Amino acid sequence: MTEPATIRVAAVQIAPDLETRTGTVDRVLAAIAEAAGKGAELVVFPETFVPWYPYFSFVHPPVLTGGEHVRLYEDAVVVPGPVTQAVAEAARRHGIVVVLGVNERDHGSLYNAQLVFDATGELKLKRRKITPTFHERMIWGQGDGAGLKVVDTAVGRIGALACWEHYNPLARYALMAQHEEIHVAQFPGSLVGPIFADQIEVTIRHHALESGCFVVNATGWLTEAQIARISPEEKLRKALTGGCMTAIVSPEGKHVVPPLTQGEGILIADLDMGLIVKRKRMMDSVGHYARPELLSLVLDNRPTAAMHAAAPSFPVLSGSPTDEADDADRPADRGTDQRVAVLRGAPR
Repeated sequence: MTEPATIRVAAVQIAPDLETRTGTVDRVLAAIAEAAGKGAELVVFPETFVPWYPYFSFVHPPVLTGGEHVRLYEDAVVVPGPVTQAVAEAARRHGIVVVLGVNERDHGSLYNAQLVFDATGELKLKRRKITPTFHERMIWGQGDGAGLKVVDTAVGRIGALACWEHYNPLARYALMAQHEEIHVAQFPGSLVGPIFADQIEVTIRHHALESGCFVVNATGWLTEAQIARISPEEKLRKALTGGCMTAIVSPEGKHVVPPLTQGEGILIADLDMGLIVKRKRMMDSVGHYARPELLSLVLDNRPTAAMHAAAPSFPVLSGSPTDEADDADRPADRGTDQRVAVLRGAPR
């Protein structure tokens, strides 16, 4: 390991600005400066924090969400663009690694994206949540295996997953197999109720144990006024409370500092990177404790695309017999000629 013995990290639990993207970005930049001022070398924000998580889609039926959905499109983040430029500059200026959740707009689609900026300001990773959950499927498209990647940063090897992706053991294993040292988890927060916070805690502590890495998790927060703005119905407002578990967990599955479950704040913790080896000495899930001859993972990490350019299936025959003779020595062309000959001889 080339990392320093101790790394200071920060996990942010604050409310977005539900009115403007600019307001939320301003809060992000202020939190980056505050975390850096406290000596943090890594700062993590909640799931799709910019411009805001689509809480409206959880408490309203699709037929009533059109206006808010369009507004989310209008304020979503284009990568690269002005928002990523501002965050990259802040990361570079403060010399801090930043992990930010955004609603990414790619032409006519939105995606739940996680962005990892190195301390130099370089965007090291843009990944998209591979399977949006329940109500989220009306909002976001699906990501692909290209984002299941661990990247080297100034604080070590970072992997990231969003929310219920942590319930996909193969997605987690893909990052474990790439030897992540710090796993970044992001959840929306202020959702479902206290049971969600309990589930988050179990999930991130288990991953820390199984992966033998640190987990830095950030969840969002909504004020009472914001909850009332999202839904005027009291019964529905109850679904927009609880679910906050901003936490930092060691490879031994322990909280490094007490978690933040209420209100706004920034957790700061010092990570003893030597604990990774101490844990993996006992149990390395992708090393001496693995049985790859019995169980292994196949990951298709190719980016998906709606269109692929391909060469014609058959050659266009033109030119003189001399041209054909000159082409006879080309292996690819000989293979094509053989296929054409087989098709010509096929029964009709």
